[in-house]
Amino acid sequence: MTFSITSAFDSGNIRVVKIDGTEADLEIETDHGSDFYQWFHFRVGNAAGRELTLRITNVAGSAYPLGWPNYRARVSEDRDTWALADTDFIDQVLTIRVRPQGNALWVAYFAPYSMERHYDLVARMAAKPGVTQRELTKTLDGRPLDCLTMGEGAKQVWLYARQHPGESMAEWWMEGALEKLTDPNDATGQSLREKATLNIVPNMNPDGSFRGHLRTNAVGVNLNREWHAPSEDRSPEVLAVRNAMDATGVDFAMDVHGDEAIAANFLAGFEGIPSFSADKGALYNRFRDTLAERTPDFQVAKGYEVAPPGKANMSMSTTQLAERYGAVSMTLEMPFKDHDDNPDPQFGWSPERCKKLAHACLDNLAAMIDLL
Repeated sequence: MTFSITSAFDSGNIRVVKIDGTEADLEIETDHGSDFYQWFHFRVGNAAGRELTLRITNVAGSAYPLGWPNYRARVSEDRDTWALADTDFIDQVLTIRVRPQGNALWVAYFAPYSMERHYDLVARMAAKPGVTQRELTKTLDGRPLDCLTMGEGAKQVWLYARQHPGESMAEWWMEGALEKLTDPNDATGQSLREKATLNIVPNMNPDGSFRGHLRTNAVGVNLNREWHAPSEDRSPEVLAVRNAMDATGVDFAMDVHGDEAIAANFLAGFEGIPSFSADKGALYNRFRDTLAERTPDFQVAKGYEVAPPGKANMSMSTTQLAERYGAVSMTLEMPFKDHDDNPDPQFGWSPERCKKLAHACLDNLAAMIDLL
């Protein structure tokens, strides 16, 4: 029996070029309305006990070709535990070798976070004491953009994730953050809810997430290049969140992402904004440096180049929020690869580690919330 491959489901993305015996040639499809592609997620069927070779042949033209060397795909048979697959990148082809135990194996760029799981997360958290859920807007595909609010304190904290939908690790981080913040026995959660009002958008790009996009929304727009001038027709998600931020102000903000090429967790800040102040910069540096002291899953040596004075890209959320509100704002990046400084040869950078990093970030925030 010939094995099968499909991506006709929530967050699926792959095109079958050819299946021959125990081998398949595949291509990742571009985000609708754009040239971005890198995210893949598909199911292999009817191949129990067979050694399969799956070749993704168009990765050389992907958005981040430096993401493929030393990368390993994730596979799962129960869609709960995602392990590293035998993967290599040779002659511009990504080759994944698997031997499914059963007749259904899921293969993905990173452990997916489905829209159904998102809705379950929002419903579960909305039922917790002191949590308010609201719909900020509808997306271009008609999906709700959810925001969860909790806490009674004066400090306004905004946490938001998945502007780039293929960076699914960002919503695993959010799940960990929300679980900690709503745990009645967690001292950090209690402290933050006393001292701050926390506004949390677990998924800023529901349309791209469902469509299996890497980086854009339903009309091919990169939301993290819209914060200077969001619009209803291109980026209603950003417009709605920024309007909500205008209503509250922002003291601290974290934009949660994933990075394809750098095998580490790191932060990017707002150093190049026009109104940059040494005091705000010192608070950002303190958060970054103390987070590295708090967990071996974070480091400060690797990351993005810092923008020179006055040269920040003001279309991005972190810089825009720092300029617009005087916020201590930052972008958290997590790897699609493993965290090289603290590797896990079986699971790599994983959903569980994303959640634990969220806990460390919140512990760090609680330790300096009074300084913001």
